[in-house]
Amino acid sequence: MKVRRIYVEKKDNYAVRATELFDEMKNYLGIEADKVRVLIRYDIENVSDATYQNAKITVFSEPPVDKVYEESFPKNDNDFVFSVEYLPGQFDQRADSAEQCVKLLNENEEPLIKSATTYVISGTLTQQQKDAIVKHCVNPVDSRLTDEQKPETLVTVFDDPADVAILDGFKDMDKDTLRKLYDSLGLAMTFNDFLHIQNYFSGEEHRNPTMTEIRVLDTYWSDHCRHTTFATELKNITFDDGYYRPLFEKAFNQYLADHRQQYVGRTDKYVSLMDIGTLAAKRIRKAGKLEDQEISDEINACSIVVPIDVDGKIEEWLVNFKNETHNHPTEIEPFGGAATCLGGCIRDPLSGRTYVYQAMRVTGAADPTKPLNETLSGKLPQRKIVTTAAKGYSSYGNQIGLATGLVNEIYHPNYVAKRMEIGAVIAAAPRRCVKRLNSDPGDVIILLGGRTGRDGIGGATGASKSHTTSSLTTCGAEVQKGNPPTERKIQRMFRREEVASLIKKCNDFGAGGVSVAIGELADGLLINLDRVPKKYAGLDGTELAISESQERMAIVVDPKDVDQMLAYAEEENLEATVVATVTENPRMVLTWRGKEIVNLSRAFINTNGAHQETNVSVPMPDDKQGYFCNSTRF
Repeated sequence: MKVRRIYVEKKDNYAVRATELFDEMKNYLGIEADKVRVLIRYDIENVSDATYQNAKITVFSEPPVDKVYEESFPKNDNDFVFSVEYLPGQFDQRADSAEQCVKLLNENEEPLIKSATTYVISGTLTQQQKDAIVKHCVNPVDSRLTDEQKPETLVTVFDDPADVAILDGFKDMDKDTLRKLYDSLGLAMTFNDFLHIQNYFSGEEHRNPTMTEIRVLDTYWSDHCRHTTFATELKNITFDDGYYRPLFEKAFNQYLADHRQQYVGRTDKYVSLMDIGTLAAKRIRKAGKLEDQEISDEINACSIVVPIDVDGKIEEWLVNFKNETHNHPTEIEPFGGAATCLGGCIRDPLSGRTYVYQAMRVTGAADPTKPLNETLSGKLPQRKIVTTAAKGYSSYGNQIGLATGLVNEIYHPNYVAKRMEIGAVIAAAPRRCVKRLNSDPGDVIILLGGRTGRDGIGGATGASKSHTTSSLTTCGAEVQKGNPPTERKIQRMFRREEVASLIKKCNDFGAGGVSVAIGELADGLLINLDRVPKKYAGLDGTELAISESQERMAIVVDPKDVDQMLAYAEEENLEATVVATVTENPRMVLTWRGKEIVNLSRAFINTNGAHQETNVSVPMPDDKQGYFCNSTRF
């Protein structure tokens, strides 16, 4: 069937986006236009005439508020017209939702749909002004200009990916050669970590690693996953002279005393920012004052046990708290970054089988009223970040049905270098519905929810790197694309007691993809990447192993419960596939095309890379800055 094209435009009274862009051009870009129009373009293939005619006025448009044009639309000869589409590999929720809706009209058809946004600017514009408008509308991280020529087909032919490369000579390389290889790979890990890997393969495995093994370890040991910065051992700690030095030293010496008392007889504990931040809670629990805290090997979000009055009967409920930062993703792709900040917050309690009820959002930005020409080199304008991030957060929350009771944005010039984007949620579920069990040999792991694509590859490692003025054009795949309707289905499914009671353990696919989400569920695993559902062909084994495509869960079930769990997933219109089994041998093995591309000992993975150390000199703040106030020092 031929490709059909339609354009959908809001009628004048409902053209909110066009009005917004008109105002942005005038008041922010300083460009006067006669009129601005925004149309959504759909290319459609593999649908019958009857289905197309039905979908035109039910799926693609709403007749009371939309105008629909087939193949072309009326415009003036001198209008400035351009269209924007997502980059290949980026998830397009609009097109995906349209495909699902059209399929509901005729389940025997497999529609192919692609979408783009077409902008029409009327008025006299210079080339410089046209370039400024395009730059305002196109974020190179996830989008690109597309021509107006309709394609012959929407079917994409993907090249068959090459086998995963083995790094020949790796285990025997001299330090200089190893350094050159390290520099060429763009890794988030340190060179000391790279040496640590070489020692492991040379001394224990007696072989060279695959590229997938390097990428998997880079993901596992990224700052995002292992908190390298906070887990670094702090040594030779000194305090500068100043008004607050006695106070700082007293607090630090009390910490050292508590540290020694907490870890009596242990040699594996050292001073770090992570320990400083968590020791107080450990001390309180050791003193018997945190008896309501839920303790388990499965830690998806902070969880406490609370008695709840349900229709006059007291029940034990689990209450979860979770917060997440998406500073870097929101800075380079505001809509998707802020959307998945909320989505990521929801996924952790959700993987713990609790239902999210409330959220809050705290953000930090530089002055969004500054003129465009004061934008820091290599950065998006603050106004673009602030407004687009708000829309992304709102979009995800509205689609999944989550209320946000507190929204605060802090403006400070220091946020011009790195935005702050924090989402936080609270969730709950009856304790009887949630099982906290071990993954036993023979247990089966099911991948539930969305399919895997290239969006989100390197998200954990990308968030762990230092970024430069080129980040906007090189970090596109690191920004994940959320799919709130799919997460909503998982919410509904996990809220069913008969479903939750079958889940022994669960992990979401936030940071690290298959390798981490499934890899954390058991010490011994055999993972078949050929069974991982894909958004499109052409993905190689490494991409399948580390892609962080969103709205997927890895759930551990007893073999006897597999068929029942798959049936529950089908009832919720969720894809579910058996992709792994738990083994007795404490190694993580990933196969692709029937070959092992990862085979690592759990003990080595758990080293978290080379031990990191740093000396610390603590500067003293100015006593006149008012860090501590009382009645005599305002």
